[in-house]
Amino acid sequence: MKSLFSSISGRIFAILLFGIIGSTVLTWWLSFGERQKAIAQFRDSHALDRAEQLILALNALPPASREEFLQNAPRIGLRVKTMTNLDGSTLPDSPYVTELKERLGTEFKILSLPQRPEDCPKPGFERRTGHKPCEAIGIGLHDGSGLRILAQLPRNPLPPMRPEFLMDLLMFLVSIALLAVIVSRMTIRPLKTLAQAATDLGHDINHPPLAETGATEILQATRAFNAMQNRIRQHIQQRTHMLAAITHDLQTPLTRLRLRLEKVSDMELRDKLIEDLSNMQAMVKEGLELARSMDSNEAFQPLDLASLLDSVCTDANDAGQDVSCEKQTGYTVMARPQSLRRALNNLIDNAVKYGHYARLHIEKDHTSGKRLVRIIVRDGGPGIPVEQQTRVLEPFFRIETSRSRDSGGTGLGLTIAQNIAQQHGGNLSMRNLTEGGLEVSLSLPLKT
Repeated sequence: MKSLFSSISGRIFAILLFGIIGSTVLTWWLSFGERQKAIAQFRDSHALDRAEQLILALNALPPASREEFLQNAPRIGLRVKTMTNLDGSTLPDSPYVTELKERLGTEFKILSLPQRPEDCPKPGFERRTGHKPCEAIGIGLHDGSGLRILAQLPRNPLPPMRPEFLMDLLMFLVSIALLAVIVSRMTIRPLKTLAQAATDLGHDINHPPLAETGATEILQATRAFNAMQNRIRQHIQQRTHMLAAITHDLQTPLTRLRLRLEKVSDMELRDKLIEDLSNMQAMVKEGLELARSMDSNEAFQPLDLASLLDSVCTDANDAGQDVSCEKQTGYTVMARPQSLRRALNNLIDNAVKYGHYARLHIEKDHTSGKRLVRIIVRDGGPGIPVEQQTRVLEPFFRIETSRSRDSGGTGLGLTIAQNIAQQHGGNLSMRNLTEGGLEVSLSLPLKT
């Protein structure tokens, strides 16, 4: 339930659902109150009409005929008895008595009389409804005789819940819920599309642009996103082309410089200059590789990780590196084969260079709750301090401050591997082993 209301669609659904239900309940409560009030007024008026007609009829009859009339006349809610004395009552007039006085005029003497316990047979009525269950009224007729009328004022309870009403209520709630679901999905669908497009952009800068359709606000956001994607693509392409041009233009003077260095007679000086030149060429090459790792036109395709690891380890062993792989089949990912191979080669080169060997294996990631597979590369080196494990993924950062390539490298190998991992929807992480050495994990999403 908490995860439902943490999303925008869940909140919109809840606002629409409970808002409409609340408004409906409030409207029903007001209309029901007005209905009950109108019914109560009608009943009170009807009760006053009956009392008025009975009093007028009794006043018109001779005293000898009144008892016979009372025995045969219908008088629902009224009990009438004759009285000889109406004096002595000091009770204030009730609303019922006041209304009856207005109807009968001043020709009749009307008083509110005290009630006796036996007059009202429903002792809890007043507490439940707020109305008196009955009223005792004294009436003085024109001939001087008196009447004691006990008027019962019933108030019907709330109507019972009929099965038809409950069924209609259920259908009403279901229709509101369906409407809220439709509206929330219509509202959130463009946001999900933009979020997915942003994710795809991070994996592939050449991903097709979004279709520019929808409402005005969505159309404006889509056009802005497509324009941003186009500017980013142009920026990366310009940078890649610039690095490629620099690399290409440097190849010729660097080659000429190497040929001329071969003619230096001082062997020690010549070897140092050639080593520096080799480092320059390697740095230019890896700089171009870094740019290419962020702008690859290679297509994604299903790739069996066991076959890739077997090929990479075989090539490393042929190059004289101490590399071994535990073959585990059954793991397939959507990947760019050449880019992923480049990332693994960089991890192996780092492991062999600083840890003397590389041990690779594949395992399923059960910690993140996602369908991920991890390629583990372990070495036997000194590891990396915890506070620097994030910084080594930055371009040109090296723990070893020496400028020698054999010790410090260019500081781009892990950066390139991290870029490639992120393009595949994965990540690069590392930790120091308790028995010594460093473990680097390249996580990738499994093919669905």
